[in-house]
Amino acid sequence: MNIRVTMAQIPVYAEICRNVSTIKEAVMQAAADKADILLTPEGSLSGYSHLHDAREADEALAEITAYARDKHVGLALGTCKFENDGKCYNELRFYLPNGDYLGCHTKTLLCGSSDDIPKGEIEHFSVMPLRTFDFMGITVGGLICNDMWANPSCTPMDDPHLTRQLAKMGAQVIFQAVNGGREDSDFSQKTVKRFHEDHVLMKANADHVYIATVDNAFPMDIGVSSIGGVVSPDGWEFQLIDKGCHIESHTIDLSRL
Repeated sequence: MNIRVTMAQIPVYAEICRNVSTIKEAVMQAAADKADILLTPEGSLSGYSHLHDAREADEALAEITAYARDKHVGLALGTCKFENDGKCYNELRFYLPNGDYLGCHTKTLLCGSSDDIPKGEIEHFSVMPLRTFDFMGITVGGLICNDMWANPSCTPMDDPHLTRQLAKMGAQVIFQAVNGGREDSDFSQKTVKRFHEDHVLMKANADHVYIATVDNAFPMDIGVSSIGGVVSPDGWEFQLIDKGCHIESHTIDLSRL
């Protein structure tokens, strides 16, 4: 069984209208590539913030999901969202090509300081239980950024090895949406990037899963914090160029699993 994935390494802005336009371009490319599903970065629709306009974000979500349904493209869509319980979640939302909503993964290893009482997004986002989804007969899971690598510079939380948990739940493909902070320094572009890449490679191998991953492209003159592409248990199958906006597709052959 195969699944064709389009990875959209696109800029994530604070302005929702700009994000809608960019995601629509990615949906069009995914449709042209005959992809089953489009993966976007963390917070790619709402912007990476709990301070977004909730009503505008919900309207934008309806617009994007209708557009993807018309193009017959499934979604692994990164956005922050206020749910009916009044809480805000950092989500990776899964939709079938026919528009049916499967559910979402919510970021689990929330970013925060190492203070006795951590400060940061850990104060503002809530978490739902880990789960998997049936995407056209393929069991998939989602992770968001720090969920993969528990970067000690970014979270006070211990690594619960979520890839292994998802694999034990039957996941064959894990979609990871990233929005990593970075700067144009050796530490950021070499040390941090290697740390992120090595975690993706080792966890795909250790847990015998495929991982499709994509980072925010903004700012586009600085390399991403984490290389995008598809990793198999044996290593990289496909890589995106690690700077700038790139929307490309790759077919994952699951027969090897």
